[in-house]
Amino acid sequence: MPEDAEILSVTQLTREIRDVLEGHIGSVWVEGEISNHRLQSSGHQYFTLKDAGAQLSCVMFRGAAARSTARIHDGALMQVHGEISVYEPRGQYQMVVKQVQAKGKGSLQERFEALKRQLHAEGLFDEESKRPIPRFPRVVALVTSPTGAAIQDMLNILTRRAPWVRVLVFPVRVQGQGAELEIVRALQVLGNAEDYDLPVPDTIVVGRGGGSLEDLWCFNEESLARAIAACPIPIISAVGHEIDFTIADFVADLRAPTPSAAAELLAPDASELQRHFESIARTLKARVSTLLDHHQHVIDLTAKGPLLHAPERLLQQAEQSTDEAESRLRDALRERLQTLTDDLTQKQHVLAAHHPRVQLAEAVHRSENLSQRLRQSVLHRLDRLNDRLEARGELLKHIGPESVLARGFSYTTNAEGRVLSDAGEVSEGEELVTRLAKGTVKSVVKS
Repeated sequence: MPEDAEILSVTQLTREIRDVLEGHIGSVWVEGEISNHRLQSSGHQYFTLKDAGAQLSCVMFRGAAARSTARIHDGALMQVHGEISVYEPRGQYQMVVKQVQAKGKGSLQERFEALKRQLHAEGLFDEESKRPIPRFPRVVALVTSPTGAAIQDMLNILTRRAPWVRVLVFPVRVQGQGAELEIVRALQVLGNAEDYDLPVPDTIVVGRGGGSLEDLWCFNEESLARAIAACPIPIISAVGHEIDFTIADFVADLRAPTPSAAAELLAPDASELQRHFESIARTLKARVSTLLDHHQHVIDLTAKGPLLHAPERLLQQAEQSTDEAESRLRDALRERLQTLTDDLTQKQHVLAAHHPRVQLAEAVHRSENLSQRLRQSVLHRLDRLNDRLEARGELLKHIGPESVLARGFSYTTNAEGRVLSDAGEVSEGEELVTRLAKGTVKSVVKS
């Protein structure tokens, strides 16, 4: 071995292989047959995808499995989409599956899901719009192929279990292009059976035996779904096997897992019906017997009672009861009238106290009182203000300039009337005015 050769661990080599696979191949679609399918309690699914020349280990984790609508089982030919990776603990490459669909069903499945969402949003699947299926129908219409095994199974069951039921077979194609138009036409005719001189069915069974998605596709067409919803007669959808679901199943008033199951729903077993009717007969007989015994007991009591031997006594008791009731009624009426009279008198007093004339007089009286109180308050306020004014006048006389002048003081102003307090404020020849207690003196400044 060269001295500079790089030695990798198993883990390092496995991770490099994983990086090469994931980086080079990435996401791919692979087609093959399912085998060794295992569903773990964790929700993860493990299976092998194989063909004639090779096989590929696959794992579909719980999240992707929950979103998938395809049913994975051994032997199914499927198309899977995911990423190639390596499970390092075993050094095994595998595919991590993200999406699964049956071979050739991708576009059909997408159409199925799209139409299902549309009709569900329009309310065609609502349970409130479902019509009840008659428990004991007299006329049943079978809309199916006249040559298939489904019609024979339904006829055998109906004939054996309910021979009294009248069966009307409306032959149609249940596979291939345009088959849904024949079924739609059949529902339109049966919905107006009287116009075509046909017996009016109590319920209609639309169905066929099992098949692939392509074989059952006519039951997924929008025109048939709307015809089922518009039909005035209750419809049972019995298409394919128990695992098969079509749009017709969701729109119909009832879904039967198989055509045979639909026939069994419509035709209760004759022996079971007989047992049911015998039970009803026993119950009815017991009730009638009990009722007769009760009436006989009443008759016996009547024969022994006073009605036959002393009818006048019963009449006297009734008369006495009538008198007592009359007395109680009279007392009750008198008491009630007195209560109403007292109540009326009280309301009259209340009404008189609240009469507009009384209310107006009280308002006038309150207004006069308020006016008198306002007048007195204003006069009192004026007297107090007058006293305060006279006091302020006397005070003004004592501290005013006239009082100062009266004591021999005076003040001098210039010709403009400005009071002088400094000799420097005047000039020679300027005219001055001196105010005395009595009169004024004008003078001219000499120096």
